[in-house]
Amino acid sequence: MFLTFFILMLSFSIGGTFLLGFVMNGQKTDLRDQALLVAKTVSQLPEIKTYISQSNFRDATDHIHPVVEEIRDINEAQYIVVLDMQRRKYSHPNPQEIGQISQSSDLNAAFTEHYYTSIAHGEHGNMMRAFVPIMSNEGQQIGVVVVGYSVLTVLELLQSMETELLITVVLSLFFSAWGAHTLGLHIKRQMFGLEPHEIAKMYVERTETFNAMHEGIIAIDNELTITIFNERACDILGVHERPSTLIGQKIFQVLPDTRLPEILELDQPIFNRELYINNHSIMSNRIPIQVNGKTVGAVAMFKDRTEVKKLAEELTGVRAFVQALRVQTHEHKNKLHTIAGLLQLGHYDQALSYLTQVKEEHDEITNFLNERIKNENISGLLLSKISYAKEQGIRLDIDRESRFTTFPPNLDHHDFVILFGNLIENAFDALTNVQVEDKIIHVSVDEDDDVLAILVTDNGVGMTDEVKRHIFDNGFSTKAKNYRGIGLYLIKEIIDKGQGDIEVISEQNKGTSFLITFYYS
Repeated sequence: MFLTFFILMLSFSIGGTFLLGFVMNGQKTDLRDQALLVAKTVSQLPEIKTYISQSNFRDATDHIHPVVEEIRDINEAQYIVVLDMQRRKYSHPNPQEIGQISQSSDLNAAFTEHYYTSIAHGEHGNMMRAFVPIMSNEGQQIGVVVVGYSVLTVLELLQSMETELLITVVLSLFFSAWGAHTLGLHIKRQMFGLEPHEIAKMYVERTETFNAMHEGIIAIDNELTITIFNERACDILGVHERPSTLIGQKIFQVLPDTRLPEILELDQPIFNRELYINNHSIMSNRIPIQVNGKTVGAVAMFKDRTEVKKLAEELTGVRAFVQALRVQTHEHKNKLHTIAGLLQLGHYDQALSYLTQVKEEHDEITNFLNERIKNENISGLLLSKISYAKEQGIRLDIDRESRFTTFPPNLDHHDFVILFGNLIENAFDALTNVQVEDKIIHVSVDEDDDVLAILVTDNGVGMTDEVKRHIFDNGFSTKAKNYRGIGLYLIKEIIDKGQGDIEVISEQNKGTSFLITFYYS
């Protein structure tokens, strides 16, 4: 509040200084006009014109001096001096000056019939002087009148307005204190009762907190001006500037494709949406900022999509790999038990034949995946699914004409691990409680120069038309289990990102087919 009081008093002081300067200029203007008026009046007096032309100087001064002094007293002039053409003084406040010859160079122009004023510094301080020639009735110059008024100094002017100045100062102090107090209370209410140093501390803490977060955070106000931009956001989006320099800039100047302004238009949040910003793929949550029920901005919190995809891959793939290891362990134990039993019974040829068959089957599928599927992550996933399917009594067939070498635009192996993992897991679920003689899942991957087509079919329970309409909704599931209803939602996001198409054909108790198509050009 003291600072506010000081600022208000400083404002009053500056205003007072300008006002004082205005008063000083007005004083000079008034004195100039008054001095000229008095000088002209004296120069026009008949007594002056009559006696200044006489040769008897003593008689002339006896008539001129009293008249001029009376006029001086009435008009409160500092002095009025009447001179003839020889610069001899006929009137002067100091009687000893009467009869003296004036040596002032300021008089030169006045003796050539010029009217003018000037300010000069004399023994009485600054003087406003008016010079007026005295003209005879015949039009000849016969003398000069000089009128002087004292110009008040700043201190003298202030002393002359002592009462008014005291009232002004008292009122200024009162209203400055009242205004500072009122303004301080208003600002404090606006700042939730916090002191400036507390706000500064909170700002520093907020900034450091945002910079310490693992997620990128960007916030804007209603004018699309950036209010928050943490260091992680710069790292994720490849913005090579310090976050502090971005505050105050327009969001479209830094990131033209952020999609954050649309939250101000929609006035509702959008969660878990994958975006492609500044050539970086992110998973974002965008939320409007509301104060007292009014939207005042928007904030985006996001992660690098690669990290998100890794987490999703763990959800859809790691469990499958663990299951595959468990299945392979059981499978190898069973095979070892079979071989051991054959050897104990002495059936050596059958044991060798069984070993050869197992090796050929393993080599065939392994070689096929290595040669036709040119990504070890996808190959490993498919191999694990084949092993898991055997344990569940399901035959997982992979079309031996399948081929996969290149990822479609904007997609990577993380996307395809999620895509294949969820499609095949859904097929397993569809076959769980189905009473059919042969439970079959068929997978086909067809690739040429322009198109990548993925087909996954099963002969499971199928879907109703109502279920088909909602299978891509986030959280929708026909199974009463936790963490369900996200697999096909993620698949749909991947297809949209890769600008592909998906076709679902399903019939209850007959099975389901998913056909996904991506285009390379």
